[in-house]
Amino acid sequence: MLLNTDISRRVVVYTEDMPWTDSPLAGVQRRMLERDGEEVARATSIVRYAPERSFSAHSHGLGEEFLVLEGVFSDEHGDYPAGTYVRNPPGSRHSPHSRDGCTLFVKLRQMDAEDRQFVRVDTAAAPWSPASQRGLFIMPLHSTDRETVALMKLEPGTRLARRHHPAGEEIWVLEGVLEDDEGAYPKGTWLRNPPGSSHVPRTRAGCIFYTKTGHLTAV
Repeated sequence: MLLNTDISRRVVVYTEDMPWTDSPLAGVQRRMLERDGEEVARATSIVRYAPERSFSAHSHGLGEEFLVLEGVFSDEHGDYPAGTYVRNPPGSRHSPHSRDGCTLFVKLRQMDAEDRQFVRVDTAAAPWSPASQRGLFIMPLHSTDRETVALMKLEPGTRLARRHHPAGEEIWVLEGVLEDDEGAYPKGTWLRNPPGSSHVPRTRAGCIFYTKTGHLTAV
């Protein structure tokens, strides 16, 4: 399957309007945002576990990154409630499950082979750091020579300076409505701005979003 694989094109997906599709495992559904491959694929998806669902033990040859949106996701290493950001590096292995059900924003097979760092961040408890521009707060999640991942919070009425993305940018809106030159993006919107793009993020009522930059040139 090829879905939104051309990184030279801007993509905006309003996921709240999308139907859920069944995965091969009963009780696990997904909304596919980008995909290159079949069941083993480079992919970005929203994944929903029904209560008492589990996967057998498996490894992640090119890594797994996810943010828990609702409920509690678990594996043999611990429980990850809503707001937890996790990176399982290339070669890692686990047996995921959810007792009461959960929803995740998931990215598969998108890490550098040498990125071997396990990351666990409770974003509900981690501090926000004020940026140099008034009204912007940042929560760093992970950074390498290739990519930077963070949460950003814009206070109501904030308008940022133009942001340039020579190696692209990806956004997942968590709360509120993010706006820019080309539209408005409510909670649940996924955006991918291509390499060389720029925009002026702003918000009237305030918003929080996940952002990843610098990673698209190596796709």
